[in-house]
Amino acid sequence: MATSQLTASMISSRNLASFEGFRLSSLQFPSISHLRMDTLTQKSFPRFVVKASTVSALKYTSIKPLGDRVLVKINEADEKSEGGIILPTTAQTKPQGGEVVAVGEGKSVGKSKVEISVKTGARVVYSKYIGTEVDFNGSKHLILKDDDIIGILETDEVKDLKPLNDRILIQVAQAEEKTAGGLFLTDATKDKPSIGTVIAVGPGSVDEKGNKRPLSVTPGNTVLYSKYAGNDFKAKDGFDYITLRASDVIAVLSQ
Repeated sequence: MATSQLTASMISSRNLASFEGFRLSSLQFPSISHLRMDTLTQKSFPRFVVKASTVSALKYTSIKPLGDRVLVKINEADEKSEGGIILPTTAQTKPQGGEVVAVGEGKSVGKSKVEISVKTGARVVYSKYIGTEVDFNGSKHLILKDDDIIGILETDEVKDLKPLNDRILIQVAQAEEKTAGGLFLTDATKDKPSIGTVIAVGPGSVDEKGNKRPLSVTPGNTVLYSKYAGNDFKAKDGFDYITLRASDVIAVLSQ
């Protein structure tokens, strides 16, 4: 790339017009000895102006979700295992819970207006890997749709979860530990249970008129559900729980 060189003989008042619009930073001076310092004065360079600029990151004081979206402050991931071992970032479980800090105005279904199912301040559980993560007020937040929220959980006990919309909370049946021939099964060979007892149900999904449609299962039902559906939880009481949509329930079982 060619380099422009200026010498004292090249700079005169009659030549300054040809330098209009140039910035000083765009000119290179490979050898300062070629210039007489007494010629480099503001009077000699009436159109040369050096300006300094700074770039500031924009800071927002509020975020207002639109439509049926909700802004949730994400719970901090545990930095220690149950045995007290510090976990690296890659080993930390992705948080699935947080506190609602703002809600949208709801959505329209037909001619009806459906409000958001949660209020500001509620502690909620949501599906993994959904929404848009943002940094706000020094904390990580998530903007997600109301329908992506599984339920409200105000305690540390999964069995206290209040499912939302068409979600169902199920206590998973224990996996068989023996084969038909009496052999004990290892964890790796146990089939994932697909039977459980309904603990709680949501108010139902919204129909085309904006009304809630009650679910076809009730607490206490023993149900068969699709494998690998929903969100799994390991509770403090030693049981496994799962939340899934009513459409993932295949049948109600009875003896």
